[in-house]
Amino acid sequence: MRRLPGDPTEQQEVEQMIRVDQAGEYGAIRIYAGQLAVLRKGTRARKIVEHMAGQEQRHLETFNGLMRERKVRPTALMPLWHVAGFALGAMTALMGEKAAFACTAAVESVIDGHYAGQQQRLSKNESALAETISTFRAEEMEHHDTSLAQGAEEAPLYPLLTGAIKGASRLAIWLSTRF
Repeated sequence: MRRLPGDPTEQQEVEQMIRVDQAGEYGAIRIYAGQLAVLRKGTRARKIVEHMAGQEQRHLETFNGLMRERKVRPTALMPLWHVAGFALGAMTALMGEKAAFACTAAVESVIDGHYAGQQQRLSKNESALAETISTFRAEEMEHHDTSLAQGAEEAPLYPLLTGAIKGASRLAIWLSTRF
């Protein structure tokens, strides 16, 4: 793809990718923290969320390492994602287990498209990053599919709930890329 004047350089674009992916993984951990604060101990739903949260923690640690290694600054919006992620997780879990899973399904569907776009834009010079993103994308889709299997689509107001969450997720990606 040909770059135009004013377009970010390849290095700047990769830095933006790492910044937004790190913020996204942090946001996911905060969503799961909110859900875990509400979901009852010993339930199947809680065990599933704990498993997904563990994978997200590994993703976050990977992106934290890439940020240190490449000297990429974090998004300035991290305090907002800290609060908003937890609130979203707690709110959806308070609506019930199916709503909590609807939240995960909505977020992960947006992340799938986001990661797919990044994989297409990465050059051969960034094959290791592309492989990392590919691995994480597969795990995010596992979360999506697991959430659907747990009845996400049976959540109250599913189309409205997931539409709002998808829109918020896209906005968070856009903002984290830029700030």
